[in-house]
Amino acid sequence: MVIAAPASGSGKTTLATGLIGALRRAGHRVAPFKVGPDYIDPGYHGLAAGRPGRNLDPVLVGAERVVPLYRHGADSCDLAVVEGVMGLFDGRIDENRSGPIAEGSTAQVAGLLGAPVILVVDARGHSQSLAALLHGFATFDSGIRLGGVILNRVGSERHEEVLRAACDRVGLPVLGCLPRMTELEVPSRHLGLIPAVEHGSAATAAVEAMTNLVATHVDLPAIARLAHTTVTGPAWDPATAIHAAAESLSERDAFAGRSASRPETGASQSITGRSDAVAAGSGRTAATGAVGVAAVVAGGVSDAGVMGMSRGIAGDGGGAAGVGLGPVIAMAGGPAFTFGYAEHRELLAAAGARVVVFDPMHDELPSGTSGLVLPGGFPEEHAAELAANTQLLAQVGAGARAGLPVHAECAGLLYLTRSLDGHPMAGVVDATAEFGPRLTLGYRDAVALTDSALWRAGERVRGHEFHRTRLVTSGTDAPAWGWHTAADRIREGALIHRVHASYLHTHPAGNPEATSRFVAAAAHYARTRAAVRHP
Repeated sequence: MVIAAPASGSGKTTLATGLIGALRRAGHRVAPFKVGPDYIDPGYHGLAAGRPGRNLDPVLVGAERVVPLYRHGADSCDLAVVEGVMGLFDGRIDENRSGPIAEGSTAQVAGLLGAPVILVVDARGHSQSLAALLHGFATFDSGIRLGGVILNRVGSERHEEVLRAACDRVGLPVLGCLPRMTELEVPSRHLGLIPAVEHGSAATAAVEAMTNLVATHVDLPAIARLAHTTVTGPAWDPATAIHAAAESLSERDAFAGRSASRPETGASQSITGRSDAVAAGSGRTAATGAVGVAAVVAGGVSDAGVMGMSRGIAGDGGGAAGVGLGPVIAMAGGPAFTFGYAEHRELLAAAGARVVVFDPMHDELPSGTSGLVLPGGFPEEHAAELAANTQLLAQVGAGARAGLPVHAECAGLLYLTRSLDGHPMAGVVDATAEFGPRLTLGYRDAVALTDSALWRAGERVRGHEFHRTRLVTSGTDAPAWGWHTAADRIREGALIHRVHASYLHTHPAGNPEATSRFVAAAAHYARTRAAVRHP
């Protein structure tokens, strides 16, 4: 079922999280999802479900991938709860798009899934006129089916009676009535709720309270009976996605007359020129049997060569995702780097990498690191602790200068600057950063301006910005992305050596070719370093 609302702030996250927890407590295996590019709500969903929260975003991955990603995330579950974004019909604002369903809206995802919508209404200030509001949402688009209503923040028994009568008038069943409970409010900051990883035991307690609230005041059997989907077809599979991406890359490189054996240097250059170098290999993969396990062919190295080489440099790779023996990809985690997609690790592993998660606030780079992923998060909240880990900052700076492939998004970009709010950072990107006066938020249709370890110059990508920091002094690094707004031409991010750093968040499931290239570049880096040690 899809949990939606007439507007933001109606209580979708409280209801959805509590519903996931209550259904799980009742014995169901619940798959949690969030519409759109939100990274915070899925953390609470994951706590409630006991499995990763995932995103369904037609803008970032394409509408054609929503159902396969849903089926992948719902594997082995008997129910799925999909929390919507903003109001039911709110999505990307595009003056050129016709029709009532906005791209990226909850309504679009509900329609793609063929799933019923449960509308959560903030009851404060509502009385008999609620019937007119519900009538509008029920009839606005015939492709969206409202299965019922949950009344949130109901003030009294009398208030509930009036609201139930309004729902009856338009023929919508009331599936629950939640009283006003301010103690359930989860602390928030400039980008929304504080992530569950940062909130620690308090987040667990909040999820438990939400679960108790929903279990007490919502008709769980009725909701379980309502759950339905009309989708069919295969589930998304990371190994299949990587294999298809690798074949596509081989065809493109062959058509463009590119060499598959010269590694991308990623050196800074004019944004109007195209890099002479190309990425290491085409990223072609060779399946090894089990789902999610593949070996990478990079820079002319055979499957066995890459796997044997990585065994010599990676150690045991504790904490690695998957069972591949390819290059070690270090992925930043912990309280400062909480923004990411579960599919990213799955794709990296499918491309042959061994993913090792580490905490930049305390850890050093994992042994044998051949590629570094620095995802989004809240480094501005932990700048002092990040700066205190001077050993890691030095390792990252030295690695970047030595050609270590680095994929840094938002928080990762800030970590690579010279300083963040006055705290010294890695000094890879020739810029300083600070907390800014306003929020930057929205989807972007971007084009890669130069070749890198992830993208080719001219490739178009859909991404999302979500930050309140800014770069206040920027040097001569080549920009990573370009896009146009109504008022300006934007050049954003930085390319240095094999470092790709940007504020733009991308979804790896929508761009598997980038993951394939990145793992190939990491394999080439590992092979080169091994050759230096053992000529």
